[in-house]
Amino acid sequence: MKKPCFFCDIQEQKDDDKRIMENEHFFARYDDFAISPGHCEIIPKEHHPSFFDLTPEQLTACYALIKETQAILEEEFHPDGYNIGINEGEAAGRTQHHLHIHIIPRYVGDVENPRGGVRHIIPKKADYIPELKKMKGREKYAD
Repeated sequence: MKKPCFFCDIQEQKDDDKRIMENEHFFARYDDFAISPGHCEIIPKEHHPSFFDLTPEQLTACYALIKETQAILEEEFHPDGYNIGINEGEAAGRTQHHLHIHIIPRYVGDVENPRGGVRHIIPKKADYIPELKKMKGREKYAD
């Protein structure tokens, strides 16, 4: 029996009020469990478990939709920055086995210290600045 796929199923729903836009290969929708205002996902219309399975044509369509979605987020939410991420495989935290790319708007003050950004997926490795300060010739990059 085939395991249900939320992202395959949701694209068939005509009443998906979280849908932002789409193109031939992908659609964008606001995340059901948004971690910041405007948090959304770019999702392939075909079932693709991995980013690395995409064709060059699909990658082009994906990037185009990311850019168009970002323009909407800029106008609607005025974020100060973005984190863009893919949980590629279970070891990386993926729970939906259908590729989806998170676009997470970030705002000044939304966390105490944003330094390290996506590096916080492994918290004790996020702040590399103390180690950088110890590296001969690289300490100048620690500020």
